[in-house]
Amino acid sequence: MLVFKSLSVFCLFSFLRLCASFDTITPSHSIRDGETIVSAGGTFELGFFSPGNSKGRYLGIWYRISTEVVVWVANREAPIGNHSGVLKVTDEGEIVLLNNTNSIVWSSNTSRAPASPVVQLLDSGNLVLKDGTGNNLNFLWQSFDYPCDTLLPGMKLGKNFVTGLEWFLTSWKSTDDPAKGECSIRIDTHGLPQLVVMKADIIKARAGSWNGLSFTGYGRSMPNPIFEYQFVLNETQVYFGFTLVNSSVFSRLLANPSGVVERLTWMDRTHSWEIYFTAQRDQCENYAYCGAYGICNANGSPVCACLEGFVSKSPKDWNSVEWSDGCVRRTPLECNRDRFLKYTNVKLPNTSSSWFNTTMSLEECEGMCLKNCSCLAYTTLNISGKGSGCLLWFRILIDMRVLSPGGQDIYIRLANSELDNIGKHGPSSKIKQAGIIVGSALLVMGILILGLILYLWKKKLCLKVRKKDCNHEGWNEDMELPVFDFMTIANATCNFSSKNKLGEGGFGPVYKGTLQEGQVVAVKRLSTNSGQGLNEFKNEVLLIAKLQHRNLVKLLGYCIQENEKMLIYEYMPNKSLDSFIFDHTRSKLLDWQNRIDIVGGIARGLLYLHQDSRLRIIHRDLKASNILLDDSMNPKISDFGLARTFGGDQTDAETKRIVGTHGYMSPEYAGYGQFSVKSDVFSFGVLVLEIVSGKKNRGFCHLDDSLNLLGLAWRLWTEDRAMELIDESISDMCTLSNQVLRCIHVGLLCVQQRPEDRPDMSFVVLMLSSEILLPKPRQPGFYMEKALPEADSSSTKLEPCSTNEITVTLLEGR
Repeated sequence: MLVFKSLSVFCLFSFLRLCASFDTITPSHSIRDGETIVSAGGTFELGFFSPGNSKGRYLGIWYRISTEVVVWVANREAPIGNHSGVLKVTDEGEIVLLNNTNSIVWSSNTSRAPASPVVQLLDSGNLVLKDGTGNNLNFLWQSFDYPCDTLLPGMKLGKNFVTGLEWFLTSWKSTDDPAKGECSIRIDTHGLPQLVVMKADIIKARAGSWNGLSFTGYGRSMPNPIFEYQFVLNETQVYFGFTLVNSSVFSRLLANPSGVVERLTWMDRTHSWEIYFTAQRDQCENYAYCGAYGICNANGSPVCACLEGFVSKSPKDWNSVEWSDGCVRRTPLECNRDRFLKYTNVKLPNTSSSWFNTTMSLEECEGMCLKNCSCLAYTTLNISGKGSGCLLWFRILIDMRVLSPGGQDIYIRLANSELDNIGKHGPSSKIKQAGIIVGSALLVMGILILGLILYLWKKKLCLKVRKKDCNHEGWNEDMELPVFDFMTIANATCNFSSKNKLGEGGFGPVYKGTLQEGQVVAVKRLSTNSGQGLNEFKNEVLLIAKLQHRNLVKLLGYCIQENEKMLIYEYMPNKSLDSFIFDHTRSKLLDWQNRIDIVGGIARGLLYLHQDSRLRIIHRDLKASNILLDDSMNPKISDFGLARTFGGDQTDAETKRIVGTHGYMSPEYAGYGQFSVKSDVFSFGVLVLEIVSGKKNRGFCHLDDSLNLLGLAWRLWTEDRAMELIDESISDMCTLSNQVLRCIHVGLLCVQQRPEDRPDMSFVVLMLSSEILLPKPRQPGFYMEKALPEADSSSTKLEPCSTNEITVTLLEGR
């Protein structure tokens, strides 16, 4: 009995000793691959792992609630090839990672040796080296000083000006490789420090400088119950970090391999990490998107504009939605006579060439800027409380955007004469104002009287000549388009010869023509039995006449005479997209690079319609036959007869007259007449999947099930067989499987059942042109899974059907 009691006491003592040291390593205790240590509170675990499909072994720290989330890796550049790794701390106080030959794979490179070295994993996720006989808070080395891709509460992003140590995040190369990727998040310490996202040595995005409440690029942060931000700037260091308000909540900041910064929070109800915030919200987040002296407004149309007093540097590129060249000053500065124009609610420009003072008032700041002819703008440094400090810019103003609500005020220097022209500031007497008002009133009255006289004259003329085509008068003047007479077009098309006929759509036949001066054109002739009439004709002319984009077909003029209504377009030698992708022979002419270029071009053209043109336009009939291809296979969106325009803040509308093409219509539009930009996004998603597969959404039979193309794409995606969707004619040539899968992924995101789940076109363009992490798609619209009794369940082959593409007009009864 005594022996049993002694043994029990020994076991209890050993258990307590084990519990007391399960979060530490000493020179007498190492851990091998397969063993781990756990922080005292059970939050974090340290051990060996292999990420994704990698066979290499790494030493890392991960959350115990979500073991796939690794927050720190020691040997991220030097994996161990087998399970022989050993982690230990030497008597000299250095943490080392050894392989099977006892070679050092990684070490802490500790500068001074403790008397009794102890390595401990803290419940913050920090792995520290300390002296077991001294102050436990006096760390000789800590993993928090060497972040990987994750910022945890208590960590720092910034720089120690005394030691030169810089704290920054670097993304993994991929989900299988934790080595340093191209993306990094750091504090740029030139001028006023600011938070930037870098790809290699190039700034990709910029959160901006700290204004006392938040980074200027994110507006004014509202207090939240999860975390609090910290920003410290003094003579010895600058850093940004955050602390948790509620210690029971888990939150982290991640730089993912796609170069996107995300804040993720663990949700107990779903047992998953959910994105609380992402830094890549829209195209205005792309650094210098509108170039020098340009300002970006994600809700504007177009997105980019020059600051007041500036004009586009390259007007031709600017009109083609190429804004990178930015703007230039319209009137040179005059130094002593210059004044300032105030902008409100903006993201402040890049501060790398700025100067700041923490004690000046705003008035003193203005005086300081005026005295220096090189000073371009000024603002308050700290907007918390009543505001304080001074911030000045001395080089170009770049990477500005409108933030509503939020943002900050900035005062931009302009020549005195320029401000007078703008009318924002400067002497303006009551007499001068009254004169402007009276003069304007007289001018408006004169225009109205003249307009009335012209209207009555034209009405009288129409009655006199009794021409049926006079109803187009009045909408011709605004378009600055040539009006062709009937005989000119008849001669150009050899009297509409069948040899010149290019095709026929819902509008009517399309002919190739050659004008007298030799220009080749395409003539779209409204047929008398067309479902589209004068309203659609007028709609197309009015809309497309005001559009200019390299991915939209160019309207050269029109003809309206007697019963004839014709549109004259630039000629597209390669005809329409459907003549390639749905033709077994010609589809081989479109390799994968051609197809992805076409997808990108259509996306940019649609983005222009939705957001960057002077009008917000919903196409409502986007399909393969309405995508024309020029001689270089560049896509151009055509046929705007069914398009609708939206006002500045309008996002959706309803109609009783449902028009469009089966297979491309979104569920909410086909079923209820509700349309929006997301209706076009759905049609675009169908197009993407058709371009990848070479099959029509309603133009094939799947032998297993009564699935349309969207249904088949969804099934193959959920079964990790998405590559089977690719067109057989290019499957042998296509080696870019990641790019193909990304394209299919984007297509499925666009055809989701609920319009609010679909991305807008700005995000679509971003997803196609970058490696941003994509959200998971939900079930597509019109997805019905019902087995056909006669189907052979062993086959997944796609067979052509007799189903034809038809444009429909449905009048819904009341």
